[in-house]
Amino acid sequence: MTQYDMVLGKLGLRLPEPRSPIANFAPYTIAGKLVYVSGQIPVQDDQIAFVGKLGQEFSVEQGKDAARLCALHVLATIRQACNGDLDRVAQCIRLGGFINCTPDFVNQPEVMNGASDLLVAVLGDRGRHARAAVGVNSLPRNVAVELDAIFEIV
Repeated sequence: MTQYDMVLGKLGLRLPEPRSPIANFAPYTIAGKLVYVSGQIPVQDDQIAFVGKLGQEFSVEQGKDAARLCALHVLATIRQACNGDLDRVAQCIRLGGFINCTPDFVNQPEVMNGASDLLVAVLGDRGRHARAAVGVNSLPRNVAVELDAIFEIV
């Protein structure tokens, strides 16, 4: 068991198995020392979770849970890119968040904190990142949140 698994265990979480893309794209691309992680949606037990909009079907707290679930998939994908060794992560450079929300919803940053807080809890200072939290009117499969990320690895 790695230190990351222990941290996740203390949080009552575990990394899922990386999912295969459902379309014609790679789950990640490595360019030099940078790993670009494709969009990750909230999937739990092989089922899409959190289908609907923030400000309609979901509260900010539920949105944070959806973002946290997406972040687990981001971590699982970067672990796969690092051949199972999260110690190779030098830094999370950027986290992009897309929030499926009603036109009057303005709490995208709070929703994204679910993902940001998890990355910092698991990776420490290497999990601190620049980010964007963007409200959108639709996401694939009508999920509430989708994340993408850029990491530096060694």
